[in-house]
Amino acid sequence: MLKIKTPKKGRVKRELEKRAPKLVETGKKTLLLQGTKTSNTLNAVLTELYLLKKGSAVRYTRKNENIRPFESGGETSLEFFSLKTDCSIFVYGSTSKKRPDNLVIGRTYDHHIYDLVEVGVENFKPMNSFKFDKKLAPQVGSKPFVCFIGEGFESVEELKHLKDVLVDLLRGEVIESLNLAGVDRAYVCTASSSNRVFFTHCALRLKKSGTIVPRMELVEIGPSMDLIVRRHRLPNDSLRKEAMKTAKDQPKKKVKNVSHDSIQGKIGKIYIPDQKLGDMALPNKSKGVKRERREGKRKNDPNEHASKKQKEDSM
Repeated sequence: MLKIKTPKKGRVKRELEKRAPKLVETGKKTLLLQGTKTSNTLNAVLTELYLLKKGSAVRYTRKNENIRPFESGGETSLEFFSLKTDCSIFVYGSTSKKRPDNLVIGRTYDHHIYDLVEVGVENFKPMNSFKFDKKLAPQVGSKPFVCFIGEGFESVEELKHLKDVLVDLLRGEVIESLNLAGVDRAYVCTASSSNRVFFTHCALRLKKSGTIVPRMELVEIGPSMDLIVRRHRLPNDSLRKEAMKTAKDQPKKKVKNVSHDSIQGKIGKIYIPDQKLGDMALPNKSKGVKRERREGKRKNDPNEHASKKQKEDSM
């Protein structure tokens, strides 16, 4: 029987609590790594992606011989690195004669491979090849717009899968509300054919429009590249069903003697036991008791009242 070890140090316990499943998940971390053979283009692509995802990405620069996506037994190292770094998205770069400048973008569920998309990189332009005002450079960790242009993202199965993976890769942390002044970048993906997507990174410039809503302009700041879809693998139905499960909202515990009304709002009932005021012992210093004593003395001693009247007549 296996022995379950519990963490003894507070630092280890806090780290395990961060990695534990949550009802509302935070932003996904990205793992960037490379194979045995890479080109200068691929190294530049991985570096640029790391700069775009800085703060929520892990970059491995060593060569990995045992990683072979789309092959049985070649994904064990990927799952190990995913567990080690707590990353649910990975980008793996490699090059060969058959598939030059190859990128594999994948997602994991419970640190096991969920799905994979393989793309080739062409016409790559790094950030330093674009000339723009440095004041327009996006801030680290800012929330981006992700724009998909083209009917292929709705009709072609490969592009639909690529769209889902790119949204998870680029959107960052999921939020409910957004301040327009804090949005300073946009990722634009344009489907030019059934297997080719033009990807570029732009900065947003806000200008006066004469109304409350400002006018936006896009300034290309890079990187930009063409992504050629080569292979993709969808998750099986059982794994998809398990990954799509959501926690049911726990029913609120009923509170006694409390009800809610659409007009009056929250209404509460308070039960007070009989206080038996007639049996309470009143203090001797109460004004009511003193008055009753004075009136009782006057009734019992009429001479005192008469003497007061004689004094008033004499005056």
